[in-house]
Amino acid sequence: MATVRKRGNTYQIRVSCGYDCTGKHIEKSITWKPSAGMTKKQIDKELERQKVLFEEKCITGQFLDGNITFNDFAQRWFNNYADKQLRSRTVTRYKELMNRITPAIGHIKLCKLQPHHLMEFYSNLSEDGIRLDTKYTPCSDFKEILSASGYTQKMLSEKSGVSLTAIRSCINGKNVSKNTADNISAVLNRKDIFAVAEGKTRLSDKTISEYHRLISSILTAAVQWQVILANPCDRVKPPKVERREAVSLDEVQANELITCLQSEPIKYRTAVMLTLYTGLRRGEVCGLDWSDIDFENGLVKINKSVLYSADKGVYEDTTKTNSSNRIISIPSAMVQLLKEYKIEQSKKKLLMGDMWNNSGKVFTSESGGMINPDTLSTWFKGFINRHNLPDIHYHSLRHTAATLLIAGGVDIATVSKRLGHADRTTTLNIYTHAIKSADKAAADKLQDIFTHSKIG
Repeated sequence: MATVRKRGNTYQIRVSCGYDCTGKHIEKSITWKPSAGMTKKQIDKELERQKVLFEEKCITGQFLDGNITFNDFAQRWFNNYADKQLRSRTVTRYKELMNRITPAIGHIKLCKLQPHHLMEFYSNLSEDGIRLDTKYTPCSDFKEILSASGYTQKMLSEKSGVSLTAIRSCINGKNVSKNTADNISAVLNRKDIFAVAEGKTRLSDKTISEYHRLISSILTAAVQWQVILANPCDRVKPPKVERREAVSLDEVQANELITCLQSEPIKYRTAVMLTLYTGLRRGEVCGLDWSDIDFENGLVKINKSVLYSADKGVYEDTTKTNSSNRIISIPSAMVQLLKEYKIEQSKKKLLMGDMWNNSGKVFTSESGGMINPDTLSTWFKGFINRHNLPDIHYHSLRHTAATLLIAGGVDIATVSKRLGHADRTTTLNIYTHAIKSADKAAADKLQDIFTHSKIG
């Protein structure tokens, strides 16, 4: 039976849950606060309802209190919310972040978790050498040290679990992973044969902010589920993330890239041109079906995305946001290129016969299945290197489409809609420099118009 104790303007509801193995009485409680403006009669009625609900939760084991550890609550958050409500790729990323979060604060009870715990964790994340992908450089006399140890390359490989290729990389002075360096150092019993390679050895402020947002989301749920009263993250400031200007090509560079494309395979030529004309995200390009292309009216329908993760492989998912579902126009030149590419794909389909995987996708793997988005990026990297083009990523094509539209005088609302942004603010924030350049061009245009007028 639940009992109630009034404390100021709140009510403490308590339920006896028997005794533990040592004979200690177990009692659980929650604090309920009436909404502003409730009458005494309404409070009494709602209080009875809260008593019944709380007692049922205690009996069925559904009640959680602040004594639950962060890790245990996080697992419930993943099971009851994240796995059901969030995109698969987002959940995968969150679980990667938990690999660092769990050892740091996973053991702490929610009622004991304080801002200083989080601040210490973020401070640790900002230290040099914390990156899991930090590379290590072998010392210049690594070959001599290996020879003196009595180990052959094959023996060292078998003893350390490191591949022969990685060992040869060490002999040739090439950088290796931390795991490789640690394993070889352990076998040779030397701590001085590897040094942290020059370059990025700490996590970026953006990555640390990712950790903060995940922890905050989990603790916000704990507040909403009445496990704790306040979110410690609200009293902690993560590192300030400096917004980087979107990397893009100017008009001359874009045209040079298009010229270089003419000698490339039609599949990749079509993918790059479509991205330049539409500003689609990489996954959206890979997610297109032929049924999404309206050849007659020059329209492209975007309503899904193809992604890759280590646990699921290549898979189809929804678009990034609801606003990413859109229909946008393409010019006649792009329609014609798509028609030519479809003919080439049909020829390949006939040649492969039953070996062709009829996925219906515009851009496919060599056997007709869904294409890994990384395939586009890998090909594109090689393409720009072959032609000595500016060092950009595939995603920079999306930025190029946006900046050239803005420079051409297209209004922000239209650009935002084509990009699939949830609101114009996102577009304004990402393309600040392009907007300022367009504004300067507008001012210069007015000066040309008023060139014969006296000012002042």
